[in-house]
Amino acid sequence: MAYLTLRGINKIYPNGFHAVHDFNLEIEKGEFIVFVGSSGCGKSTTLRMIAGLENISKGEFYIDGERANEMGPRERGVAMVFQSYALYPHMTVYENLAFGLTLQGVDDDVIEERVNNTARILGLTDYLERLPRELSGGQRQRVAVGRAIIRKVNIFLMDEPLSNLDAKQRVTMRSEITQLHRETGATTIYVTHDQTEAMTMADRIVVMKDGYIQQVGTPYDLYFNPMNMFVAGFIGEPPMNFIESRVSSGNLTLNDNHIELRAVADQDVLDKYEGSQIVFGFRPESIRPALGDSGRGGYKIRCFVNLVELLGDTTNVYVNFDGFNVILKVDPHQSPSVGSQFDFVIPYESVYLFDKQTEKRIKTKSFK
Repeated sequence: MAYLTLRGINKIYPNGFHAVHDFNLEIEKGEFIVFVGSSGCGKSTTLRMIAGLENISKGEFYIDGERANEMGPRERGVAMVFQSYALYPHMTVYENLAFGLTLQGVDDDVIEERVNNTARILGLTDYLERLPRELSGGQRQRVAVGRAIIRKVNIFLMDEPLSNLDAKQRVTMRSEITQLHRETGATTIYVTHDQTEAMTMADRIVVMKDGYIQQVGTPYDLYFNPMNMFVAGFIGEPPMNFIESRVSSGNLTLNDNHIELRAVADQDVLDKYEGSQIVFGFRPESIRPALGDSGRGGYKIRCFVNLVELLGDTTNVYVNFDGFNVILKVDPHQSPSVGSQFDFVIPYESVYLFDKQTEKRIKTKSFK
């Protein structure tokens, strides 16, 4: 296991493009860290700087307290799994797994033992004599992961390793990689654009946008305590609903629905934003159908149903109220019909407020 320190890391390309800005992070020994964000946010570039495949333009990178900026990839003691598998097509699974050990001059009997153990862990024992073209996508990805873990390094780096797999294979491989991390205890940095992968696998998540860190925290922290609108909208499926409106006399000025902000925000906050635009947010799954409910402890909203998507265990309901289109998540047995009127309640504790200009979260009352 290894601990990593990134201080003020920047990546600036010769053409002047600034891909990563002032990246600061402490990674503990044995942590599973996930970098997540949209394409082009700098997550893979940061991973490649950690691996030594990209030069660090500015800042300092340490492995176990030792400066590593000038170390080559081999000196850093990392193993990397790529999106494209990067298997040797003319080699069998056995030969692919053994290749790195062979280059290191490891004895044949030790190689055989470690290949067989790795194949057993990854369910590849029956495929050791096959070529990559004879394997499924999931099996190829297992070989790519196996080639990394067989070296027994302290740092694993994974760059979107599941993006080429179908939905079922991704679920299977997610659990396998998580289990492998528990068994090896290696410090792991995993890059993905898929927030579901991040939420289900990470000890901590680093959310990035346009080369900047937006927030670092546990999956719980990012879901329940997002620092800004980007994190709030990126984490969660379907994404958080946002409603922009102006604060007037402590209320949001909508058409037919009344939202009195004193229920969720203190007076000093209301005074600060009086006459200003703010963003009112709530997650689709946080609501409850009114069904005769008086709305106690929350905002009772009346809307009209545009679309219903039955997903089996849940139903997405697309509705409109006061000109705003939002998504609700309800029990499939409580699904309204398209075109009907639907009343629902947003609990006070599930409300998020954001500054329209900065997109930063506004402090609300605690309901614990």
